[in-house]
Amino acid sequence: MNYKKLKTVLASTALVGSISTAAPAAAEGIMCEPGETYIMNVMVSGHPYWVPVYQGFKQAAEAFGCETVFSGTPDYDITKQIASFEQDLVKTPAGILLHPMQSDPFIEPINRAIGNGTEIVTFAADSPNSDRTAYITSDNLAEAKFAAEEIVKQVGDSAEYAVLENPGQSNHDLRVTALIAYMEENYPNMKLVGRQATNQDSNAAYRATASIIQANPNVAAIWIPEAGSAEGAVAAKLEANSDLLIMHADVTPTTLEHIKAGNIHMSLNPNQGVQGFMGFMAVHLANRADIFDPFNDWQTSGFNPVQIPFMDNGFAVITKDNADSFDLNVYMEGRDPA
Repeated sequence: MNYKKLKTVLASTALVGSISTAAPAAAEGIMCEPGETYIMNVMVSGHPYWVPVYQGFKQAAEAFGCETVFSGTPDYDITKQIASFEQDLVKTPAGILLHPMQSDPFIEPINRAIGNGTEIVTFAADSPNSDRTAYITSDNLAEAKFAAEEIVKQVGDSAEYAVLENPGQSNHDLRVTALIAYMEENYPNMKLVGRQATNQDSNAAYRATASIIQANPNVAAIWIPEAGSAEGAVAAKLEANSDLLIMHADVTPTTLEHIKAGNIHMSLNPNQGVQGFMGFMAVHLANRADIFDPFNDWQTSGFNPVQIPFMDNGFAVITKDNADSFDLNVYMEGRDPA
């Protein structure tokens, strides 16, 4: 008999026994108490982007017996989003998964919420100077690099291009500034001929794109950090009968149809369900930090030991070939949207 192997097996069995004995207590500690609620707060709450995110958030919550609420404001207005956040805090939730429209205005509300016992995790956009315990998003730098390389692949390395942007929203800012910087460093013959703020307004994007096309008839490509503005851009392209190559981040049912039709070249879409699922896990674990004892200075520093400065939920590339996989109506069949 191999006694060394037997000794290892016996030791492993003992370890498994000790784990299984402790497991019920650990499992009980991470489950939600009756009525324990987590909220997801966003701006432009009617945007279809949030639907799969909230579904992932809710699926994770249900696994731990927790309740969820979808909240926010229908407006693209920082004052109104902060007001909705304050209203959420009145309900004393266990935690909030927050998409802050702008970074700095949310610093004080986030810090105050955490000080009063409500854990905060940000997603898709961040408030990095606040005390939020975690931030989950797709890698905006990777998205910008991918977009730049794809544009050059399609139109060459000595063409004119443009961007639309939404100043003040961290993820959108990074998607645009990183692409421009990457072009300048790697493709100096690429010429930026248009840069206009549209703030997720499809009508503003239509006017901006029409103006760019008219002023720059040789413009070959445009990069847009979100899908709402892409809806307006493609309308302007079709009206001008232009060959403008459109690439954007995120996706809506409207832009998906234009991808299928070939009017939009490609979309880079964050894995929204993963974003919501892991967003819940981060905020729930921050609220259950006492179930483990990490090897750091959390006891003396006073900080929550669950600190996740950046978690990458990845992104998918949507083209004609796989567009059917991103049909929101199909995804929501049989699912409760609330």
